[in-house]
Amino acid sequence: MSPAAAEVAPAKLNLALHVRGKRPDGRHSIETIFAFCTDGDRLTALPADGISLSVTGPFAGELGDPQDNLVMKAARSLADAARVTAGAALTLDKRLPVASGIGGGSADAAAALRLLTSLWRIDPSHAQAVAPGLGSDVPACLLSLPMRGEGAGDELTPIDLSELSGAPVLLVNPRVALRTADVFAQWDGEDRGPLAGWRDGGNDLEAPALGLAPQISAVLAWLHTRAGVNFARMSGSGATCFALFDDEASRDEAVLAVPREWWRLATFLR
Repeated sequence: MSPAAAEVAPAKLNLALHVRGKRPDGRHSIETIFAFCTDGDRLTALPADGISLSVTGPFAGELGDPQDNLVMKAARSLADAARVTAGAALTLDKRLPVASGIGGGSADAAAALRLLTSLWRIDPSHAQAVAPGLGSDVPACLLSLPMRGEGAGDELTPIDLSELSGAPVLLVNPRVALRTADVFAQWDGEDRGPLAGWRDGGNDLEAPALGLAPQISAVLAWLHTRAGVNFARMSGSGATCFALFDDEASRDEAVLAVPREWWRLATFLR
């Protein structure tokens, strides 16, 4: 048997996120700066008669029925769009916390689109066409490159973040799951203006997320006090926070000090 094809589903970071208002379709208008890590969940696929998914990894138990997973929806949507009759036996190694503000299901769905585009040898335009229907973050996760996101986050413009490429980063989550819809529902409705740049901006979802998960404040305070940190913020709708470090040694020293009850990932920006 040939070896399984594989794709990493890189963790997504919102370096900044401004909420500008509510859209007629019920979603929110945002402006955000996307960046991606070198690590994340991992998806593999083998040729098969039908489409199936099994889930492994430390956070497998936090997902529901694999048949309802966004990976399966992505696979079926791509097969329908490209009129593919081939199948795939997919395995998701779930390494990132669920409902944690770092892509999660969106990154997994995007990895499925990339993986199956290659496995089924179909035109990438089919993946680009179905991605928006899978979720607002899926188009950005499909590319997994630095982007400015507008609209619902799915109107993308490439940006130059070359100064951050390879930057050591530490992700920390207090092991609290936050549903994106719940956090947006707590947004105060105030438009704090356009997003100029990632350092000068903020995350408008931090305050509503803190109202639901006060533990986030402890994570942010802890990250800001680490030696070598030059930037720290909550990502997306939380509760994962991240810190950029001056060097890898400082990040690795911080990893060793993360409280045992918190989840952590030492990685780099792509």
